[in-house]
Amino acid sequence: MKGKYLLGYDIGTSSVKASIVDASDGKCIASAFYPKTEAPIISMQDGWAEQEPEMWWEHLKLATREVLAQAAGQKPSAVSSSGLRPDTSGVSSCIAAIGISYQMHGLVCLDKEGSVLRPSIIWCDSRAIPYGKKALKDLGEKQCLEHLLNQPGNFTASKLAWVKENEPRLFDRIHKIMLPGDYIAYKMSGEMCTTVSGLSEGMFWDFKNNAPAGFLMDYFGFGKDILAEIRPTFSEQGQVTPEAARELGLSEGIPITYRAGDQPNNALSLDVFEPGEVAATAGTSGVVYGVSGEVAYDPMSRVNTFAHVNHGDGKTRLGILLCINGASCLNSWVRRNFASDLPGYKHIDTLAAAVPAGCGGIGVLPFGNGAERMLMNKEIGCRIYGINFNRTDRNYILRAEQEGIVYAFKYGMDIMSQMGMKVEKIHAGNANMFLSPVFRDGLASVTGASIELYDTDGAAGAARGAGIGAGIYAGPAEAFASLERVAVIDPGDPKPYEEAYARWMRELSRAISE
Repeated sequence: MKGKYLLGYDIGTSSVKASIVDASDGKCIASAFYPKTEAPIISMQDGWAEQEPEMWWEHLKLATREVLAQAAGQKPSAVSSSGLRPDTSGVSSCIAAIGISYQMHGLVCLDKEGSVLRPSIIWCDSRAIPYGKKALKDLGEKQCLEHLLNQPGNFTASKLAWVKENEPRLFDRIHKIMLPGDYIAYKMSGEMCTTVSGLSEGMFWDFKNNAPAGFLMDYFGFGKDILAEIRPTFSEQGQVTPEAARELGLSEGIPITYRAGDQPNNALSLDVFEPGEVAATAGTSGVVYGVSGEVAYDPMSRVNTFAHVNHGDGKTRLGILLCINGASCLNSWVRRNFASDLPGYKHIDTLAAAVPAGCGGIGVLPFGNGAERMLMNKEIGCRIYGINFNRTDRNYILRAEQEGIVYAFKYGMDIMSQMGMKVEKIHAGNANMFLSPVFRDGLASVTGASIELYDTDGAAGAARGAGIGAGIYAGPAEAFASLERVAVIDPGDPKPYEEAYARWMRELSRAISE
C-alpha cells in the first residue's frame, strides 16, 4: 500500500470539496474546496432550486488543481483556472482510485451526445410535490410503500415527471437521466452509469422485486432505457479519460471505484455501516441517518428509507434518513442579518452561550428552505416567535435559531424511534454546526443521546470508500481503523429545554394547520 493515494470528492450544494488520503495510514494529506463563497442556486420561482451541472464540473476542476498543488507542497496561489500550473504529476501518478459523494435527489438530463439539456433540479426544489402526491393517490399507499419504501414525494422521479409535462420537447430529447454524482463520474470517465443506492434515492428502485421500479416508471410514462447502467457501489465505474485528465491535472486511467449520495456517504465517513448505528450532519441541511437491518418505512414518509452503501448480496442494509432542509442555511441567514459585524461563528456562539437554555420564551421554526419532508412536504416558512421588545436583544435570536434546529432534530428523531430505531449514540463530523457548544450540548440534552465527534468529512470518506471499491482495503474495518475520534458530548440536564420544546411543538402544530 505504500505510496498509494486515494482521491475523494464531495459535490455539495455550496461547494465542491476534494481530499487526498494516504491509503497506508488513512491520513488526509490535502484538502481543498471551491468556490470560496457559497455557490449560487437558481430560483426562478418560489420553491424552485436549480444549479448548472457544468458549474459543478468547473468547481471540481479548480478544487482538484488546488488539492494536488497542496499535496505537492505548492502554494494554493499558484493554482488558477488558466495559465501555467504547478507540477503535480508526482502526486497524480500515486492516485490509485477516486470516490465521489454528491448532493442527493438532483435530476440531470443528458441527450445522446452527453450534453446537459437543462439546469439540474436539485434536492431542495419543491415544484414536483403535486406529481408525487398524484402518483401516491393513483397507485395507492400500499404499493408505493411496500415497493419503494417511501411515497413518491418530491424525489427525482417526480421531478422528471414535471419536466415531461412542462417541457415536453426537452423531455423527448433525453437519452439518460443522472444524479449529480453520476454526472461527475460521466464527465471523468465517459461512462453513463449509476447505482442501486442512487436509484433508490430517486424512487426508481423496487425493493420488493429487487429491480428498477417499472410500475412507477410506467405510470409516469418513462421508458426503462432512460436509466443509466447499474454498477455496484464499490466497484470500478469507469476510468479517467485522457480529456478529463488534461482538464483536471490527473493521470489518465485512474479508476472511479465508489460513489454515493452525501448522506449515505456521510454515514460511511463516520464508520456507520451496521444496524443501530447512526450518523448526523448539520451543514446546508440537517440530517440524521440510521442504518436498519430490517425493511422499515414511515407510512407518511416524513423520514425516508434508501439503500445504504453496503445494501445487497442477501444483506439488508437500509438507511433511514431524516432531513431538515435549512440547518446552516438558517445559521448563515441569521449571521448575515443579525451579526454581520462579528468576525465569525465562534463569536456568535459565545454570545449565544450567554443566554440561558430556553431563550426566555423566544423560539424559531427553522423551515425557510422549501418544503419539508418531515412536515409531509408542507412549506411553512421560517418563523420567529416570542419576541419582547423590552428584553429581547440579538443574543437571544442567536441562541434561539440554534435551539430551533435542535428541536427540529428532536422532532424527526422521535419519528425514527416510532419506526423502531433507538438513537443512543450519534456519530458526527467535527464540523459545521457541531462546532457550536450551544448546538451540540442542546442536541445531546434534548435527545438523551451521546455525540461522538470524528475528524473526517465527506470527501475524505469518499476517498476511503474508493479504497474499499478498488480492493486496497479488505473492507470497512480496515478502511476506517485509523478514524480519529476527537470528542464525546454526553447528555446534560434536559429540564431547561423541556418547556421550550413543548412551546416549539405548539407553534409547529399551529403552522402546519394553517
